[in-house]
Amino acid sequence: MKKPITAIVLGAGHRAMVYADYSLKHPDELKIVGVADPDEYRRKMVCEKFGFPEENCFVDAEALSKVPKFADAVINGTMDEQHVETSLPLLKMGYDMLLEKPFCVNKAEMKELLDVVNEHKNKVMICHVLRYSPFYLKFKEKIQSGELGDIINIQTIENVSYHHIATSFVRGKWGNSEKCHTSMLLAKCCHDMDIMMWLMSPLKPVTVSSVGARMQYRSENAPKNSGTYCLKDCPLVDTCQYSAKKIYLDHLGSWEFYVWKELESVENPTMEQRIELLKHSDYGRCIYKCDNDVVDHQSVLINFSNGATGTHNMIGGAAAPLRVLKVTGTKGEIYGEFESNVIKFTKIDPDNENMYVEERLDIEDFDLDGHGGGDDNLTADFIKFVAGEEVSVSCTSIHDSVAGHNIIFLADESREANGELKFVDKQ
Repeated sequence: MKKPITAIVLGAGHRAMVYADYSLKHPDELKIVGVADPDEYRRKMVCEKFGFPEENCFVDAEALSKVPKFADAVINGTMDEQHVETSLPLLKMGYDMLLEKPFCVNKAEMKELLDVVNEHKNKVMICHVLRYSPFYLKFKEKIQSGELGDIINIQTIENVSYHHIATSFVRGKWGNSEKCHTSMLLAKCCHDMDIMMWLMSPLKPVTVSSVGARMQYRSENAPKNSGTYCLKDCPLVDTCQYSAKKIYLDHLGSWEFYVWKELESVENPTMEQRIELLKHSDYGRCIYKCDNDVVDHQSVLINFSNGATGTHNMIGGAAAPLRVLKVTGTKGEIYGEFESNVIKFTKIDPDNENMYVEERLDIEDFDLDGHGGGDDNLTADFIKFVAGEEVSVSCTSIHDSVAGHNIIFLADESREANGELKFVDKQ
């Protein structure tokens, strides 16, 4: 019987724990043996949950790097701007790594990280979980089969719901680029751009242009007489669609791993405790009076080496979350909506009375809560990756992930230059 891959959790937040929890379902494949996190409560929680000794608990990556290597890999779920600085010392020690996306926040960081990975021959996989969803795998399968012919155009759309953008990208930790060092496109649409590059491979992008703006969540758009904190001084707390009371108190399960972080060490926090927290918490601020500076909508246009084009549209503030993918080829097209798990394959057929035939493609084992089944599939593939076994077509090695990240960096440069055309360096 082969031994399970051993791993240390670095940054015990929501995403890292999703991957770590795979070990509870598959102890023969993955074993969590340590944790590094500045929060004492989280260190204790992880230690007790996975049953390893307290000596394997560390306050951060630096402290972890001071002891001899004691695991095969690290699951790095730190914040975006910390990914490179926390990864470098551990990669130099020989750890393999499952690294949350985006794996860097600028081109300089990307080069620095790649140089270390190449030097030390680490196996590093990036958490582009959507590649592993049966939904997106169906698109890959159809493209590879040749049934679509040559690809002419690929379109992706991401509608970010009003409560998601309010929580994460206005009130939350990704709202200010100076604090998180991450653009909206990089933080939210890294998956979408990776999917586009993956589906279009081996074709290479040649040029990129992009436009976008922060249009909605600005102080001048605040309703008359609105306060600064929803539950402290705002008379519109019961009517505003962005009211912290409506989003977080009336829907307690909504965004709990962000909003109630300060209360996670409190057993069964009361409503009074939650109200008091929102009176001073970032998540209780008026949506129009925060320090956010990231865009709330952005469009990207890409030209590929064969003349095919790709577009991505991110629209924040939508009523419902939605990811749309449409790929058009010379023989047909495939269209899908991720949240509804609907995929339609339409094929040119001049012999049919409609002059085309349409087929609905069913997907089994679709789990929307787990990125369409992607979370567990990615973790399983990472285990194979580290073990040197054959991996899936979805494998997101750091070298595969470079293309999508580079497109985002160029797109943001273009947006800042009012849509100026940017040329992609040959790789």
